[in-house]
Amino acid sequence: MPRKRPGRVRTRNTNRREALKLSTMAPEDFNVRPGETKSIACPDCRTWRRIMGDKVLKIREHCISDKVAEGEKHVTCPGSDQLVVIDIDVRRWQSEQNRLLRDAMPQENRRAARQFYKPLPAPAAPVSRIKAEVTLETARQSYLAHRKGCMRCVGGQHCTDGGILARRYVLALHQEPARREACEKQERQERRTARKLAEQWPAGRQRQWAKHGGEAVETANNRCAERIPGSVSEFRGPQLPLLPKDVEAYDRRQRELGKQYAQRTPAASAA
Repeated sequence: MPRKRPGRVRTRNTNRREALKLSTMAPEDFNVRPGETKSIACPDCRTWRRIMGDKVLKIREHCISDKVAEGEKHVTCPGSDQLVVIDIDVRRWQSEQNRLLRDAMPQENRRAARQFYKPLPAPAAPVSRIKAEVTLETARQSYLAHRKGCMRCVGGQHCTDGGILARRYVLALHQEPARREACEKQERQERRTARKLAEQWPAGRQRQWAKHGGEAVETANNRCAERIPGSVSEFRGPQLPLLPKDVEAYDRRQRELGKQYAQRTPAASAA
């Protein structure tokens, strides 16, 4: 089996060195952000240089000194045309760089001051569109105030809002007699109800006093006699039994209950 020859770059546009892997460099020595120009700090002269190419990447040819225009000799840096291999996760590297920039930034500049704009208040609704209790006086005042400040309401002519207020005032004017009659009727009903309650109140209180009061109760409440220990109260009725009616039956029942309790006790202790 023939031996495979090692591959090499057969072009004069490289410096014949082994390709430089970004994983072997410090994260802050190169920039491969998407959408930005790729650049790298040259390992030989430590100056930032552009990375050329789309598929085959290499460091752009550059001089060791940046003062050639001032008369210094043009000396090509050995790191020119150095092949570069991107063998890192660009997203992870970008997030790490953002974190480092955020940590290095002063605390007052890490987060921009968030501005809160106060929303403009909504314009007030016209008087003609306000839904509220309409009375003759409120309708009249609203109509007159609009007529006073509106330049389009002249004589018998009204603007849109003025016409609405005028119709509302006329409607309230027509409904005023019925409204007054309803109010008077309600007031008469309230007075009648109050009068009836006032008439029933003394009689009801007298019935309560007759049920829970009287001379006997008042006399008992006013007595302050001392109670002799061991004496029987006069409030205890004669129907309260002090002894059982059949003493023999009561004793017999007690003996039976005692025997039943004695039979259950050993079983409960054994359990």
